[in-house]
Amino acid sequence: MTAEYKVHGNVAVITLNNPPVNGLGLSTRLGITDGLTRANNDAAVTSIVLTGAGKAFSGGADIKEFGSPKALQEPNLLSVIVAVENSAKPVIAAIHSVAMGGGLELALGCHYRIAAPGTSIALPEVKLGLIPGAGGTQRLPRVLGCEVALNMIVSGEPVKSELIASMPGQKLFDKMAASADSLAEEALALAQAMAAKHADGSALPLVRNLPCKHPLGDAYFQFARNMVKGMSKNYPAPGKCVDAVQAATKNKFDAGMLIERDIFINLMMTPECRALRHLFVAERAASKIPDVPADTSQRAINSIAVIGAGTMGGGISMNFLNAGIPVKMLEMKQEALDRGIATIRKNYESQVKKGKLKQEKYEQRMSLLTTTLSYDDLKDADMVIEAVFEEMGVKQAVFTELDRVMKPGAILASNTSTLDVNQIAGFTKRPQDVIGTHFFSPANVMKLLEVVRGEKTGKDVLATVMALGKKIKKTSVVSGVCDGFIGNRMIEQYSRQAGFLLEEGCTPAQVDKAVEKFGFAMGPFRMGDLAGNDIGWAIRKRRNIEKPGMKYSKTADLLCELGRYGQKTGAGWYDYQAGKRDAIPSDIVVKMVEEHRKAVGITARKISDEEIVQRLVYSMVNEAAHILEEGIASKASDIDMVYLTGYGFPIYRGGPMHYADQVGLFNVVQSMNRFAKNPLDDGAFWQPAPLLAKLAAEGKTFN
Repeated sequence: MTAEYKVHGNVAVITLNNPPVNGLGLSTRLGITDGLTRANNDAAVTSIVLTGAGKAFSGGADIKEFGSPKALQEPNLLSVIVAVENSAKPVIAAIHSVAMGGGLELALGCHYRIAAPGTSIALPEVKLGLIPGAGGTQRLPRVLGCEVALNMIVSGEPVKSELIASMPGQKLFDKMAASADSLAEEALALAQAMAAKHADGSALPLVRNLPCKHPLGDAYFQFARNMVKGMSKNYPAPGKCVDAVQAATKNKFDAGMLIERDIFINLMMTPECRALRHLFVAERAASKIPDVPADTSQRAINSIAVIGAGTMGGGISMNFLNAGIPVKMLEMKQEALDRGIATIRKNYESQVKKGKLKQEKYEQRMSLLTTTLSYDDLKDADMVIEAVFEEMGVKQAVFTELDRVMKPGAILASNTSTLDVNQIAGFTKRPQDVIGTHFFSPANVMKLLEVVRGEKTGKDVLATVMALGKKIKKTSVVSGVCDGFIGNRMIEQYSRQAGFLLEEGCTPAQVDKAVEKFGFAMGPFRMGDLAGNDIGWAIRKRRNIEKPGMKYSKTADLLCELGRYGQKTGAGWYDYQAGKRDAIPSDIVVKMVEEHRKAVGITARKISDEEIVQRLVYSMVNEAAHILEEGIASKASDIDMVYLTGYGFPIYRGGPMHYADQVGLFNVVQSMNRFAKNPLDDGAFWQPAPLLAKLAAEGKTFN
């Protein structure tokens, strides 16, 4: 069992021991109830302390049992809490480090609670599309009041124990320990004191028996509901949190619990909840690489070198400065270095001005940044990342120099977004040390890091870079080598379909609006204008040489021939006013598309928003199926993470692969077969990838 039982004098101590956060899995739950039974049956025991080993009291549900029948198997958490409440001997929760979700609900079921300073207290279920399901919405308002409790439940954000302890009238903590180190000793003393207090058989206090009212009653909850609705339009759970807390004020405890449970179960079945739970699991699974064991040795990374002080180089550097890692930035000219440093300073000063960064932190980070004009000055860095122009000849010159100057064992990384990492590694005599680190722009903001594993990349190098990604707070996803890796390879198909839709009758605004209504942060044409349409133009020119059979709409090339590269030129698929980013539909572009249709003999047709969304999303899904077959991505959930954290795919839809699973792969294939009959589209592309066809035929899913 993952709960230990020991007796200290006349106090039984039940210690949850299920690393890393003492998740309340079946074995742990059994350990708690067995411990309670032993303590209550032992005449020498007068009280019980419930605590957690290691770095948590309890983080709640056990991720290993997430969504499995074990999570509901008796004793489930509700039954455990009832057993705690029904103990004839006082149960004291000794809370430290982390008490979240079911862990906090378990503590609320105890008769008394003592907390260490610095403990993070939260009910974060809303982040999984749920409400607390083991009494959190009914007990927390009783100890903190409706408003504080509702704010915590709706936001899911942690609050430090000392802040809670300072709140007037709070009943969550009966005592604050002097320190984390003294918690165990103080908990034992509190347990003995409470045993003496109730030695006469007086009733033990239960949170469920505390009153729960709000002075403004329904008016307050309606106000709260309106506020929550405005902030969470695509997510049902926050509004349901309000309903559940209101139920605590209008019903007896057991009736309120039934309402909470009913809401919880109904939310479990919503697509938004399924998507958020998928995201939770997928984010943790991304760090697991099938052939790289968790205990793989890592290289020490105590200093970083960055080649290039432009937008990407500066943004990449900031990630490491933020993590306290010294950076040496190289450029060919002093003016370029000066511009790069000025941009980094400007970014930090903006954060200071907004109160997001303290002045001393800003100064500390800048003190870690040094610059040079010579490759020889990089020789002692543990890792170097190049962020130079995306052209193979330029990369070759850089890596030839890095191979010359860098110390043995240094990791050589390329920030390429499409180029062949194996070819880049071949420019050196140490291909085992070469890896791709594809940061997304702006690199200091975007969460995604595609870690590109070359054929000869060492496992220790891969493990080191994945750990480093975590240290700089990125979601790192491993990709194999192919043109565009995972994200850009898929987005190319999405962009191709957008072009075909223009030829067949859509306007850029219609396509963008349909996709944004689906939930994308930005449609393909607004995205093109932001990134620069000339970038896609250069890729298509390269494609025409390397893959002359690839079919594209000519509209994007015609746009670039007009010099309409996007926001940077004040005109792209849309018109832009100086100093503003508002996309204004362009008569020039509409006329250009109409003239192109006329020139190639296409009669425009009306296209539904449903068709627009299906063609754009399913084109990515089909390409992703090829990516999985080829082993470029090791699992479908990695592809979802790429799109959720790097490409603005709506989080509440769970990523393209999860979304396809929810629609049903049979239905996806049927739609693709329909699109293949369109004479103006690329019918060959719509042939379902073998993996997709196989899963659809067998009634299976990607995830």
